[in-house]
Amino acid sequence: MNFSVTMLGTASAVPFSDRNPSAQALSVHGRLYLLDCGEGTQQRLRQEHLSFVKIQAIFISHIHGDHLFGLFGLLNTMSLFHRTAPLSIFGPSNLAPVLDFFLNTFGAQLGFELVFTPLTMEEPEEIFSDGDLHVSAFPLNHNTPCYGFLCTEEVGLRRNAWKPRTYAYCSDTAPFPELPNWIKGVDMLYHEATYPQELAHKAQQYFHSTSLDAARCAAEAEAGTLIIGHYSSRIKDLSIFVNECRTIFANTVAADDGDIFEIPMER
Repeated sequence: MNFSVTMLGTASAVPFSDRNPSAQALSVHGRLYLLDCGEGTQQRLRQEHLSFVKIQAIFISHIHGDHLFGLFGLLNTMSLFHRTAPLSIFGPSNLAPVLDFFLNTFGAQLGFELVFTPLTMEEPEEIFSDGDLHVSAFPLNHNTPCYGFLCTEEVGLRRNAWKPRTYAYCSDTAPFPELPNWIKGVDMLYHEATYPQELAHKAQQYFHSTSLDAARCAAEAEAGTLIIGHYSSRIKDLSIFVNECRTIFANTVAADDGDIFEIPMER
């Protein structure tokens, strides 16, 4: 019974030669769920041998291009692969006209239904459940409507059931006091760390976080592990981010594209 996340893109707005914009694939009990879908997502899915057919739902944090531009090519490829099952997409309400434009322009070519659920909540709220995974969404503090996602494993009534595993995805956000409480005790936290502390003024200007902001959130949330990403293209040496984080939260890992993080079972 796997519960793992594959990093499909760990860059911020500007792609690197070896680093795509934001996207992650969460694998739970053999099913796949996408968290954001930046440019290059479908190529990275193929490189990681992850099946498009197994994608159950796509969760878009906000409509900045580095979190979204891979979606439309992926939908087209799903259609070429003869997908017929409906696909659920969750995102802020301002994603609706973008999807409408795509459907009005190319929708006749799709062989499956898109089911869009707009996110408008002001505090955590469950938005998805399919028997393997529960997903709650919560608002983040960015310069456009933006949402994080708390993913909780469904273990049901299995004999000798293990503790449900949890993963929180906090994409673009400036720090704010409610966030650690909303994800309290999470097993693994992905938190953006766009800038090192010396560029804190940039983080404040663009509603992003520094490495120390991410580490403080993980510590206050009592997270098991902190994964950082969404690195500014200004910074090439990721050890700068990790070393700063570890002054506050020791169990920090800097994600690279292609990394797979498994959350083990605990009974």
